[in-house]
Amino acid sequence: MSTALNARPRRTAPRGFAFEPIFRALCFSAAITLLVTLGGVIVALAIGGWPAIAKFGINFVIGATWDPSPDHEVYGAAGPIIGTLITSAAALMMALPVAGGVAFFLVELCPTFLRRPIGTAVELLAGIPSIVYGMWGLFVFAPFFAKYVEAPLMTAAPAGSIWEAVFSGIPNGSGILAASIILAIMILPFMAATLRELLNTVPAAVRESAYGLGATTAEVVMSVTLPYVRRGAIGAVMLGLGRALGETMAVTFIIGNSHGFPKGLFDSGSTIASTIANEFNEASGLQSAALIALGLVLFVITFTVLALARLMLRTQAKG
Repeated sequence: MSTALNARPRRTAPRGFAFEPIFRALCFSAAITLLVTLGGVIVALAIGGWPAIAKFGINFVIGATWDPSPDHEVYGAAGPIIGTLITSAAALMMALPVAGGVAFFLVELCPTFLRRPIGTAVELLAGIPSIVYGMWGLFVFAPFFAKYVEAPLMTAAPAGSIWEAVFSGIPNGSGILAASIILAIMILPFMAATLRELLNTVPAAVRESAYGLGATTAEVVMSVTLPYVRRGAIGAVMLGLGRALGETMAVTFIIGNSHGFPKGLFDSGSTIASTIANEFNEASGLQSAALIALGLVLFVITFTVLALARLMLRTQAKG
């Protein structure tokens, strides 16, 4: 009798227990595959671009001469690097306030019957292919921009003033500023949709408490809603910046594709992605290696931006 009372009941294995080791192995394999793929991309870019890096050294990054002529091949990527950074930063500065305004309007101010149609329209804009933006920029935006923005500003700029230098270039609708505007239009719906989803994660009780204390909509947004989603918002901004850094076709259509340093907002320029898209199809030998090395530089820039974003998030989490 005592033996029967002291006996422990046998536990049956839960359903799916036999699949657990297989599931763990699959997840581990997926993570390892991602890391191996990333490492393979880095190694392939480094090997493919090594002839150009070995020949030009640091001058490949700081040099401004890009001459693919067979008699005198010189490749300096400073122009495309500067063009990439300028257009991406300018696009982010133009897109972020508008994207934030769209997101806050949809969550805080938009009437209920308009919230879903406008939100769907924003998501559809985020899914438009980049080549469509590029064609629209070249055939529609560029002529309008040249006639109503570039030409009047260049004419009104006093001779010898700083404004003449700022607005220098050819008024044909293509250039650094035009490419930045197209990039801003491209990343704006993506950032707005992401910020809207983040704002929707704020509990309704948090907003209602702030309104109950007499806060205005602006005070609720700045003091309650935005701090609540601050970390996610930084991630959304960095994702938008990452898309701007690597954008190819839209920028290629409208930036002008000049390898030198842009001297003004309306001057032609180039980015790393547009340079690769324009020349890789016909490149060979040292030129091909230089373009692959450009891809490696773009990878390093994007990785640095994402690393800085992670550092900012970690700093805020500690604070």
